[in-house]
Amino acid sequence: MTGPEVRSGATASPTRGAERRPGEPHVGGVEPGGEARRSGDAADELARVLRAWRDRVQPAEVGLPAAVARRTPGLRREELAMLAGVSVDYVVRLEQGRARSPSPQLLGALARALRLHDGERDHLFRVAGVAVPSRRTVPRHLTPGVQRMVDRLGDLPLSVCTADWTLVRWNPLWAALHGDPSALAPLDRNVAWRAFVTGAPDVLHSEGDAEAFRADLVGDLRAAVGRYPDDRGLASLVARLQRASADFAARWATAHVAEHRSSRKTVRTPVGPVAVDCDVLTAPGIDVRIVVYTVVPGSEDAERLDLLRVTGLQELRPQT
Repeated sequence: MTGPEVRSGATASPTRGAERRPGEPHVGGVEPGGEARRSGDAADELARVLRAWRDRVQPAEVGLPAAVARRTPGLRREELAMLAGVSVDYVVRLEQGRARSPSPQLLGALARALRLHDGERDHLFRVAGVAVPSRRTVPRHLTPGVQRMVDRLGDLPLSVCTADWTLVRWNPLWAALHGDPSALAPLDRNVAWRAFVTGAPDVLHSEGDAEAFRADLVGDLRAAVGRYPDDRGLASLVARLQRASADFAARWATAHVAEHRSSRKTVRTPVGPVAVDCDVLTAPGIDVRIVVYTVVPGSEDAERLDLLRVTGLQELRPQT
Protein backbone atom coordinates (compact mmCIF):
# COMPACT_ATOMS: atom_id res chain seq x y z
CA MET A 1 0.00 0.00 0.00
CA THR A 2 1.26 3.47 -0.76
CA GLY A 3 0.32 6.78 0.77
CA PRO A 4 -0.27 8.02 4.32
CA GLU A 5 -3.39 6.07 5.17
CA VAL A 6 -3.33 3.94 8.29
CA ARG A 7 -3.94 0.29 7.53
CA SER A 8 -6.56 -1.70 9.42
CA GLY A 9 -4.99 -3.36 12.43
CA ALA A 10 -4.58 -3.41 16.16
CA THR A 11 -3.97 0.24 16.74
CA ALA A 12 -5.80 2.46 14.27
CA SER A 13 -8.38 2.55 11.58
CA PRO A 14 -8.08 3.95 8.07
CA THR A 15 -9.15 7.58 8.10
CA ARG A 16 -8.14 10.43 5.84
CA GLY A 17 -7.74 13.94 7.17
CA ALA A 18 -10.64 16.20 6.31
CA GLU A 19 -10.11 18.47 3.35
CA ARG A 20 -10.08 22.21 4.09
CA ARG A 21 -11.73 24.96 2.09
CA PRO A 22 -9.39 27.63 0.69
CA GLY A 23 -8.43 30.07 3.46
CA GLU A 24 -9.94 27.94 6.26
CA PRO A 25 -7.87 28.25 9.46
CA HIS A 26 -5.58 25.35 10.28
CA VAL A 27 -4.57 24.24 13.75
CA GLY A 28 -0.93 24.83 12.86
CA GLY A 29 -1.54 28.51 11.94
CA VAL A 30 -2.28 30.31 8.69
CA GLU A 31 0.41 31.80 6.52
CA PRO A 32 -0.09 35.07 4.61
CA GLY A 33 -2.49 34.49 1.73
CA GLY A 34 -4.62 32.04 3.73
CA GLU A 35 -2.77 28.83 2.78
CA ALA A 36 -2.22 26.81 5.98
CA ARG A 37 0.86 24.63 6.19
CA ARG A 38 3.63 23.67 8.57
CA SER A 39 6.73 25.83 8.63
CA GLY A 40 10.00 24.41 7.40
CA ASP A 41 11.31 24.43 10.97
CA ALA A 42 8.34 22.35 12.18
CA ALA A 43 8.74 19.87 9.32
CA ASP A 44 12.45 19.55 10.14
CA GLU A 45 11.66 19.05 13.84
CA LEU A 46 9.12 16.35 12.99
CA ALA A 47 11.72 14.56 10.89
CA ARG A 48 14.36 14.86 13.64
CA VAL A 49 12.23 13.55 16.49
CA LEU A 50 10.86 10.64 14.47
CA ARG A 51 14.38 9.48 13.59
CA ALA A 52 15.57 9.90 17.19
CA TRP A 53 12.60 8.08 18.69
CA ARG A 54 12.86 5.25 16.15
CA ASP A 55 16.55 4.81 16.99
CA ARG A 56 15.91 4.40 20.72
CA VAL A 57 13.25 1.65 20.48
CA GLN A 58 14.79 -1.81 20.73
CA PRO A 59 13.09 -4.54 18.69
CA ALA A 60 12.61 -6.74 21.76
CA GLU A 61 10.58 -3.96 23.41
CA VAL A 62 7.90 -4.25 20.73
CA GLY A 63 7.96 -8.03 20.34
CA LEU A 64 10.27 -8.20 17.33
CA PRO A 65 13.25 -10.58 17.11
CA ALA A 66 16.63 -8.91 17.62
CA ALA A 67 18.90 -9.65 14.66
CA VAL A 68 22.55 -10.48 15.34
CA ALA A 69 23.85 -7.56 13.27
CA ARG A 70 21.80 -4.41 12.72
CA ARG A 71 22.99 -1.24 11.02
CA THR A 72 20.17 0.63 12.76
CA PRO A 73 20.49 1.13 16.55
CA GLY A 74 16.73 0.79 17.06
CA LEU A 75 13.86 -0.01 14.73
CA ARG A 76 14.20 -0.16 10.96
CA ARG A 77 11.83 2.02 8.97
CA GLU A 78 10.12 -1.11 7.71
CA GLU A 79 9.51 -2.25 11.28
CA LEU A 80 8.06 1.09 12.36
CA ALA A 81 5.80 1.09 9.31
CA MET A 82 4.56 -2.41 10.15
CA LEU A 83 3.90 -1.56 13.82
CA ALA A 84 2.08 1.67 12.98
CA GLY A 85 0.17 0.22 10.01
CA VAL A 86 1.48 2.73 7.46
CA SER A 87 3.50 2.42 4.28
CA VAL A 88 7.30 2.44 4.42
CA ASP A 89 7.32 5.17 1.78
CA TYR A 90 5.29 7.44 4.06
CA VAL A 91 7.67 6.87 6.99
CA VAL A 92 10.56 7.80 4.67
CA ARG A 93 8.79 11.00 3.57
CA LEU A 94 8.01 11.95 7.18
CA GLU A 95 11.64 11.47 8.20
CA GLN A 96 12.80 13.54 5.24
CA GLY A 97 10.38 16.38 6.04
CA ARG A 98 8.49 15.88 2.76
CA ALA A 99 5.15 14.54 4.02
CA ARG A 100 2.33 17.05 4.51
CA SER A 101 -0.77 17.02 6.71
CA PRO A 102 -0.53 13.69 8.57
CA SER A 103 -3.86 12.76 10.14
CA PRO A 104 -4.44 12.52 13.90
CA GLN A 105 -5.10 8.79 13.50
CA LEU A 106 -1.75 8.28 11.78
CA LEU A 107 0.10 10.32 14.41
CA GLY A 108 -1.59 8.33 17.18
CA ALA A 109 -0.49 5.07 15.55
CA LEU A 110 3.10 6.33 15.31
CA ALA A 111 3.05 7.46 18.95
CA ARG A 112 1.92 4.01 20.10
CA ALA A 113 4.44 2.20 17.92
CA LEU A 114 7.28 4.41 19.22
CA ARG A 115 6.16 3.99 22.86
CA LEU A 116 5.95 7.75 23.43
CA HIS A 117 4.89 9.20 26.76
CA ASP A 118 2.19 11.89 26.82
CA GLY A 119 4.57 14.86 26.52
CA GLU A 120 6.32 13.33 23.51
CA ARG A 121 2.99 12.44 21.92
CA ASP A 122 1.82 16.04 22.33
CA HIS A 123 5.08 17.35 20.80
CA LEU A 124 4.62 15.01 17.83
CA PHE A 125 1.14 16.43 17.20
CA ARG A 126 2.28 20.03 17.54
CA VAL A 127 5.22 19.84 15.13
CA ALA A 128 2.99 17.97 12.66
CA GLY A 129 0.58 20.94 12.75
CA VAL A 130 -2.25 18.94 14.34
CA ALA A 131 -4.21 19.87 17.46
CA VAL A 132 -3.10 18.01 20.57
CA PRO A 133 -5.87 15.59 21.69
CA SER A 134 -8.23 17.35 24.07
CA ARG A 135 -8.90 16.12 27.58
CA ARG A 136 -12.59 16.41 26.69
CA THR A 137 -12.30 13.62 24.09
CA VAL A 138 -11.72 9.91 24.66
CA PRO A 139 -7.96 9.30 25.11
CA ARG A 140 -6.59 6.76 22.65
CA HIS A 141 -2.89 6.98 23.48
CA LEU A 142 -1.45 4.05 25.46
CA THR A 143 1.43 4.71 27.83
CA PRO A 144 4.62 2.64 27.47
CA GLY A 145 3.74 0.93 30.76
CA VAL A 146 0.38 -0.30 29.50
CA GLN A 147 1.96 -1.51 26.26
CA ARG A 148 4.63 -3.38 28.22
CA MET A 149 1.84 -5.07 30.19
CA VAL A 150 0.34 -6.36 26.96
CA ASP A 151 3.77 -7.54 25.79
CA ARG A 152 4.83 -9.24 29.03
CA LEU A 153 1.67 -10.85 30.35
CA GLY A 154 1.60 -13.47 27.62
CA ASP A 155 0.37 -16.26 29.91
CA LEU A 156 -3.02 -14.60 30.33
CA PRO A 157 -5.50 -13.46 27.67
CA LEU A 158 -5.31 -9.67 27.85
CA SER A 159 -6.70 -6.76 25.86
CA VAL A 160 -6.92 -2.98 26.18
CA CYS A 161 -10.03 -0.92 25.43
CA THR A 162 -10.54 2.83 25.35
CA ALA A 163 -13.15 4.56 27.52
CA ASP A 164 -15.77 4.01 24.80
CA TRP A 165 -14.98 0.27 24.91
CA THR A 166 -13.17 0.10 21.58
CA LEU A 167 -10.57 -2.66 21.48
CA VAL A 168 -7.18 -1.16 20.59
CA ARG A 169 -4.57 -3.71 21.76
CA TRP A 170 -4.49 -7.42 22.54
CA ASN A 171 -1.97 -10.19 23.04
CA PRO A 172 -1.70 -13.42 21.02
CA LEU A 173 -3.54 -15.52 23.63
CA TRP A 174 -6.53 -13.15 23.51
CA ALA A 175 -6.57 -13.56 19.73
CA ALA A 176 -6.27 -17.33 20.09
CA LEU A 177 -9.29 -17.33 22.41
CA HIS A 178 -11.56 -14.98 20.45
CA GLY A 179 -10.10 -14.94 16.95
CA ASP A 180 -7.86 -12.25 15.49
CA PRO A 181 -9.55 -8.84 16.05
CA SER A 182 -7.49 -7.25 13.26
CA ALA A 183 -9.79 -9.02 10.79
CA LEU A 184 -12.81 -7.10 12.14
CA ALA A 185 -14.18 -3.80 10.89
CA PRO A 186 -13.43 -0.91 13.29
CA LEU A 187 -17.01 -0.72 14.60
CA ASP A 188 -17.04 -4.47 15.28
CA ARG A 189 -14.06 -3.99 17.61
CA ASN A 190 -16.32 -2.07 19.95
CA VAL A 191 -17.48 -4.24 22.86
CA ALA A 192 -20.85 -2.47 23.23
CA TRP A 193 -21.62 -2.74 19.51
CA ARG A 194 -20.89 -6.46 19.54
CA ALA A 195 -22.86 -6.97 22.77
CA PHE A 196 -26.02 -5.18 21.59
CA VAL A 197 -25.97 -5.29 17.77
CA THR A 198 -23.81 -7.84 15.98
CA GLY A 199 -23.61 -10.31 18.84
CA ALA A 200 -20.68 -12.41 20.11
CA PRO A 201 -21.62 -16.03 19.36
CA ASP A 202 -18.40 -17.33 20.88
CA VAL A 203 -19.25 -15.89 24.34
CA LEU A 204 -21.81 -17.34 26.75
CA HIS A 205 -23.04 -15.70 29.98
CA SER A 206 -25.41 -16.99 32.61
CA GLU A 207 -28.68 -15.07 32.70
CA GLY A 208 -27.61 -13.08 35.76
CA ASP A 209 -24.12 -12.35 34.40
CA ALA A 210 -25.55 -11.28 31.05
CA GLU A 211 -27.91 -8.79 32.72
CA ALA A 212 -25.16 -7.31 34.91
CA PHE A 213 -22.74 -7.13 31.97
CA ARG A 214 -25.15 -5.22 29.73
CA ALA A 215 -26.33 -2.88 32.48
CA ASP A 216 -22.79 -2.01 33.56
CA LEU A 217 -21.62 -1.59 29.96
CA VAL A 218 -24.35 0.97 29.24
CA GLY A 219 -23.70 2.73 32.55
CA ASP A 220 -19.97 2.87 31.79
CA LEU A 221 -20.63 4.45 28.38
CA ARG A 222 -22.88 7.06 29.98
CA ALA A 223 -20.12 7.93 32.46
CA ALA A 224 -17.71 8.29 29.52
CA VAL A 225 -20.10 10.72 27.80
CA GLY A 226 -19.96 12.89 30.92
CA ARG A 227 -16.15 12.86 31.00
CA TYR A 228 -15.71 13.45 27.27
CA PRO A 229 -18.50 15.77 26.11
CA ASP A 230 -16.58 16.92 23.02
CA ASP A 231 -15.92 13.47 21.59
CA ARG A 232 -17.95 13.20 18.39
CA GLY A 233 -17.03 9.55 17.88
CA LEU A 234 -18.46 8.61 21.27
CA ALA A 235 -21.63 10.61 20.67
CA SER A 236 -22.03 8.95 17.26
CA LEU A 237 -21.51 5.49 18.77
CA VAL A 238 -24.22 6.05 21.38
CA ALA A 239 -26.65 7.41 18.77
CA ARG A 240 -26.05 4.41 16.48
CA LEU A 241 -26.51 1.99 19.37
CA GLN A 242 -29.82 3.62 20.28
CA ARG A 243 -31.05 3.30 16.70
CA ALA A 244 -29.81 -0.26 16.21
CA SER A 245 -30.76 -1.82 19.56
CA ALA A 246 -34.05 -1.39 21.40
CA ASP A 247 -32.46 -3.04 24.43
CA PHE A 248 -29.64 -0.49 24.50
CA ALA A 249 -32.07 2.41 23.97
CA ALA A 250 -34.25 1.25 26.87
CA ARG A 251 -31.27 0.88 29.19
CA TRP A 252 -29.86 4.27 28.10
CA ALA A 253 -33.18 5.91 28.98
CA THR A 254 -32.79 4.84 32.63
CA ALA A 255 -29.72 7.15 32.98
CA HIS A 256 -27.86 4.43 34.90
CA VAL A 257 -24.20 5.34 35.57
CA ALA A 258 -21.78 2.58 36.50
CA GLU A 259 -18.35 1.06 35.88
CA HIS A 260 -17.93 -2.36 34.35
CA ARG A 261 -15.33 -4.10 36.52
CA SER A 262 -15.76 -7.87 36.38
CA SER A 263 -17.82 -10.70 34.95
CA ARG A 264 -17.73 -14.43 34.36
CA LYS A 265 -18.21 -15.95 30.95
CA THR A 266 -17.58 -19.04 28.86
CA VAL A 267 -15.76 -18.69 25.55
CA ARG A 268 -16.29 -21.26 22.79
CA THR A 269 -12.91 -22.15 21.28
CA PRO A 270 -11.63 -24.75 18.78
CA VAL A 271 -10.36 -26.84 21.72
CA GLY A 272 -13.60 -26.67 23.69
CA PRO A 273 -15.38 -24.20 25.98
CA VAL A 274 -13.21 -22.23 28.42
CA ALA A 275 -14.83 -20.66 31.51
CA VAL A 276 -12.99 -17.48 32.49
CA ASP A 277 -13.17 -14.80 35.14
CA CYS A 278 -12.94 -11.39 33.47
CA ASP A 279 -11.47 -8.52 35.48
CA VAL A 280 -11.21 -4.95 34.23
CA LEU A 281 -8.19 -3.04 35.53
CA THR A 282 -7.20 0.61 35.17
CA ALA A 283 -3.83 2.34 35.13
CA PRO A 284 -3.11 5.64 36.94
CA GLY A 285 -3.25 8.69 34.69
CA ILE A 286 -4.77 6.95 31.65
CA ASP A 287 -8.45 6.23 31.09
CA VAL A 288 -8.30 2.81 29.46
CA ARG A 289 -9.66 -0.60 30.44
CA ILE A 290 -7.15 -3.45 30.74
CA VAL A 291 -9.23 -6.62 30.44
CA VAL A 292 -7.62 -9.77 31.87
CA TYR A 293 -8.97 -13.32 31.81
CA THR A 294 -8.01 -15.93 34.40
CA VAL A 295 -9.05 -19.56 34.92
CA VAL A 296 -9.11 -21.86 37.92
CA PRO A 297 -5.64 -23.51 38.24
CA GLY A 298 -5.60 -27.24 37.53
CA SER A 299 -9.05 -27.19 35.94
CA GLU A 300 -10.08 -28.45 32.52
CA ASP A 301 -10.38 -24.80 31.53
CA ALA A 302 -6.71 -24.28 32.45
CA GLU A 303 -5.71 -27.28 30.32
CA ARG A 304 -7.61 -25.94 27.33
CA LEU A 305 -6.08 -22.50 27.79
CA ASP A 306 -2.63 -24.11 27.88
CA LEU A 307 -3.43 -25.85 24.60
CA LEU A 308 -4.51 -22.56 23.03
CA ARG A 309 -1.29 -20.97 24.27
CA VAL A 310 0.67 -23.58 22.30
CA THR A 311 -1.45 -23.63 19.16
CA GLY A 312 -1.89 -19.86 18.96
CA LEU A 313 -3.96 -18.79 15.99
CA GLN A 314 -3.79 -22.13 14.24
CA GLU A 315 -7.23 -23.35 13.21
CA LEU A 316 -8.06 -26.59 15.02
CA ARG A 317 -10.86 -28.97 14.15
CA PRO A 318 -12.89 -30.27 17.12
CA GLN A 319 -12.43 -33.99 17.67
CA THR A 320 -15.43 -36.13 16.82
